[in-house]
Amino acid sequence: MEKNLEFPDLLRLIDERSTAFRAVVAAAPGLDAQVPTCPGWTLFDLVKHLGGGDRFWAAIVGAGPADAPPAEAVAARAALEVPQEREALLAWLDGSTQLLLGALRAAGPESGCWTWWPASQSPQTAGGTARHRVQETAVHTYDAQLAGGAPQPLPVELALDGVEEFLFTVCATPSAWPHKPTAFDFHAAEGRSWRLTVDGDGARTTRIPAPTAATGEDSDTVGASVHGTASELVLYLYDRIQADSLHVDGDAGLLDLLRAWEPEEK
Repeated sequence: MEKNLEFPDLLRLIDERSTAFRAVVAAAPGLDAQVPTCPGWTLFDLVKHLGGGDRFWAAIVGAGPADAPPAEAVAARAALEVPQEREALLAWLDGSTQLLLGALRAAGPESGCWTWWPASQSPQTAGGTARHRVQETAVHTYDAQLAGGAPQPLPVELALDGVEEFLFTVCATPSAWPHKPTAFDFHAAEGRSWRLTVDGDGARTTRIPAPTAATGEDSDTVGASVHGTASELVLYLYDRIQADSLHVDGDAGLLDLLRAWEPEEK
């Protein structure tokens, strides 16, 4: 079974996607372009959000194990001021990414730190943080590309890891599923599949074999199966595209219940 991306790969992908993000911003007609997937935000707002997030998580990783993010980091994010001129703004964003990468390298993948996902299947470590920041940077790069009118699919290696990262980090919870127990299968066209099971014990994800013509699926267990490229699956999970952009087998209405579910404990 395929392994997760290694820590150096995660750092490389953060750097690569941040570079791609800055290239979009540099080429945009103006920083006031609206971002369709982030209603009410301009491209400038998106830059501020991504760079501010890099600096926030750099401080969190640097602080080590904790029950809450550093108070200084929270205050700095709330009072964040960024350059208004494009060239200076891009330099600030690059500096933000380098701060994050420097903090991650210094800490190493197994170093503990605060995260907002203590009850998930993802570790509260610098490695878990790096894995999530890859996806944050990649999805916001897509947002920026969409604002410029030329969205591109997420890179395959990143997207394949991203489906699992989302299911492990965002969906996993010990809070009881408030509906009839069921499961959701996610099948990437590139050959990897996952099952998200939801019941009275909460939600948890496992990798499963990719379907073949001979295997089929257990309709008594699986309520809905979602098929698409890994990029499409990530963008769907992050609410950037709708289910009708994918192929769904089973009860598509269950996907609406899943998206509307707000577990009490994360």
